[in-house]
Amino acid sequence: MSKRFLLFLVAGLAATVLSGERATAQDIIKVGEYASLTGKEASFGQMSHHGTELAIADLNAAGGVLGRKFELLTEDDESKAGQPSTVVQKLISRDKVVAMLGEVASSRSLEAARICQEKQIPMISPSSTNPKVTETGDYIFRVCFIDPFQGAVMANFASRTLKAKNVALLTDVKSDYSIGLAKFFKLQVEKNGGKIVAEKNYSGGDKDFRAQLTAIKAANPEGIFIPGYYTEVGLMLRQARQLGIKVPLFGGDGWESDLLIKIGGAAVEGNYFSTHYSPEQSTPASRDFVQKFQAKYGVLPDAMAALGYDSAMLLADAMKRAGSSEGPKVRTALAATKDFVGVTGKTTMDANRNATKPAVIIAVKNGKFSYVESIEP
Repeated sequence: MSKRFLLFLVAGLAATVLSGERATAQDIIKVGEYASLTGKEASFGQMSHHGTELAIADLNAAGGVLGRKFELLTEDDESKAGQPSTVVQKLISRDKVVAMLGEVASSRSLEAARICQEKQIPMISPSSTNPKVTETGDYIFRVCFIDPFQGAVMANFASRTLKAKNVALLTDVKSDYSIGLAKFFKLQVEKNGGKIVAEKNYSGGDKDFRAQLTAIKAANPEGIFIPGYYTEVGLMLRQARQLGIKVPLFGGDGWESDLLIKIGGAAVEGNYFSTHYSPEQSTPASRDFVQKFQAKYGVLPDAMAALGYDSAMLLADAMKRAGSSEGPKVRTALAATKDFVGVTGKTTMDANRNATKPAVIIAVKNGKFSYVESIEP
């Protein structure tokens, strides 16, 4: 065998290997995810990630889309400001993802959204409810309701179900989510003829809320609305009961974590919050999801898990309808979404790329989250 033939053979084999590597890469659709897997809101990020991870596994088991399977690349933003932009830049620039899933917290979604918009990477937030998230641009979507609706729902719940017309507000001034939800709650309370008798603030990460709660108690409210996250809310509920505050306390979807009960203990009992989903819902999609989630992770899914699942499934559906994984085409398909059936109900995107969805009211009873009712938009 001549040296020239050997060189030709080696070159041919190398070209075949490289061609195979390129084909393999082309057969994969890379999707990025950024989530609070550690840090003070890790419970949110972990459950959302589990839902997303399960969806990707289900999609790949069914053959993927467009004859290609998905690869989910997940980065931990550590529940910290500044981290979402860092990890999302990496996912786009280095890992070459074609779409982005995340985040749960509105402040962190806002931070990453501007990057995805600039790079024309479609982004779907599972559960960021602040209206400003999708206002970032036309590549930014969500599969959850927004705070104008959630705030109105809880104001109506206060007046109609709790019979509380004079209510107090306790708001996290460091959280876009908390500020926005408080604003829309207050507007609806006043529209209903009620009154905000006390408004107090705190900062995320605080541990002692006795001064604010003491001032609120002095105003004699019939209920207290706390649009915060479970990490602080659990402590607030405990301190409120220690101060002799007996009126109902209630909040939004930021309360939803098993850690709320672990932190707040018996003080959480008999209080309420709004959210996006309950595993007690009896639709076929929900029953199937609960069964698969429990089998894989050993716990019941919450709203964050269900929305994580729906965000990935909606992305795959849009790619299928677009016939492509290219950003502009996927963006157009996402914007045209109508009556997509997911675990949390039907999703239709409005003109501002927000999902129109019902809200679920949850009560804490006997140390567990108990479904009360669903409220349509």
